[in-house]
Amino acid sequence: MIHRASLALLAAVLMATGAASAANSDTQALHVLNRLAYGPRPGDVERVATMGVQRWIDQQLHPETIPLPAELNARLAQLDTVNRSAGESVAEYLELQRDVRMDDEGAKQRRRQAEARVSRQAAEARLLRAVESPRQLEEVMVDFWYNHFNVFAGKGIDRALVTSYERDAIRPYALGSFRALLGATAKHPAMLFYLDNVVSSAPRADAKGKARGLNENYARELMELHTLGADGGYTQRDVTELARMLTGWTFDQKRLARTGETFRFDAGRHDRGTKTWLGHEIAPAGQQEGEYALDVLAMHPATAHHVSRELAQYFVSDDPPPGLVDRMAATWLASQGDIRAVLATLFASREFMDAGTTGAKFKTPYQYVVSAVRASGVPVANVGPLVSTMNQLGMPLYGCQTPDGYKNTQDAWLNPDALTRRIAFASALAAGRLPLGVAPAEARSPDMAPNLSGSDVVPLPVPPPPGDPKPVPLDPARLQATLAGAITPRTLDIVQRNPDNLRAAMLLGSPDFMQR
Repeated sequence: MIHRASLALLAAVLMATGAASAANSDTQALHVLNRLAYGPRPGDVERVATMGVQRWIDQQLHPETIPLPAELNARLAQLDTVNRSAGESVAEYLELQRDVRMDDEGAKQRRRQAEARVSRQAAEARLLRAVESPRQLEEVMVDFWYNHFNVFAGKGIDRALVTSYERDAIRPYALGSFRALLGATAKHPAMLFYLDNVVSSAPRADAKGKARGLNENYARELMELHTLGADGGYTQRDVTELARMLTGWTFDQKRLARTGETFRFDAGRHDRGTKTWLGHEIAPAGQQEGEYALDVLAMHPATAHHVSRELAQYFVSDDPPPGLVDRMAATWLASQGDIRAVLATLFASREFMDAGTTGAKFKTPYQYVVSAVRASGVPVANVGPLVSTMNQLGMPLYGCQTPDGYKNTQDAWLNPDALTRRIAFASALAAGRLPLGVAPAEARSPDMAPNLSGSDVVPLPVPPPPGDPKPVPLDPARLQATLAGAITPRTLDIVQRNPDNLRAAMLLGSPDFMQR
């Protein structure tokens, strides 16, 4: 017969084992929420732990199975500039440009207002989805791919095109075929204009005998950034030959505005000569030369390795394990560039799960701002303070001027000035001084537009004007419960020794919360 003391000991062991198992489950849930999502909202850690981490990951890999909240859908539907076609956006842009050229009184003001409205609504759509959508991995991948195939919204007609670019060329393919994604970005007018392929044509000699017409910008970035990588084994001649293969890939602004045609192959601009590219002779074939190049680049082993490393760097560590990258690249080649399959290999790896305890990632300004709002649980009716903060932190939405996009590594974002600004934002959010819950009037929302000028003059969020609802501070106990094990015991001890009105700000401004 088992002694009572033995039974008590056995019960204690079982209870301890169960508690340890639950703690481990919560730790894994928090890890995947910090990496596959923009951090937990209140109740998320418990929900994911109860569902099971693997089941949640599988669900995130298939966002089409996750319904969007009706309220979010309704708000997105109200953003008219986000929902209109590229042709409609360009038509408005060209009309305003024409009015300005004709010295129409007030035309410049109308153009500024129209551009600011487009920027505000693009920012609102992106941030509302990032904060509120249950399809968190989809939102993470939209941000990842936009940076990978970056287009700067401050360049000419791209002010009217980046909304369509993200919606039509990035979002539908974020978890699908890399070849389809590559083709969609290559043919979108935003990319054609940004990297100047819109004006590239077969070389011709000018009056002095110098070759004119060919533009190599897109061909160079296509290989260096989008596919093979800087060490992908190509030469400058390969850049030139690829540029020749892509001559004639263009669009016409007026046709786009009139008919909605976003891409056209202009045979008159195409270089009809034979090319030698990546060691192979390419016979003249018009548009098919460019399509062939995209086929080759999408399935090249160097592309598989380069993009797999970028994904591993985003989700695992700034210096990702080579073995993991090799396995992801093998999946890439075996699956014909299926992004979902490559991510499944990544998320199933020991290196990914171990990264929750061995390899913290420093949050970019975008990740920090979105994760703070998610953790706060504050409803967002006004994204203006968030846009303003990202401007101040040096990461305006759609505002990276160079083709390589924003970095996601610690050395790009960790500096004393940035930390000071993050803490100021954390203090304002914790104190309820950000007017996030108040829908902005047009006249009161100049800071809602991303700062595309490259300057650093946009002020941090200020207290709402008199007459707005009284600030409601965050509940530090609720915030601490939401963040679960993301805050170390040492930080919690420091927080607990401070007044209640400082605790939420200290949690959001802590080094622990700035990592994921």
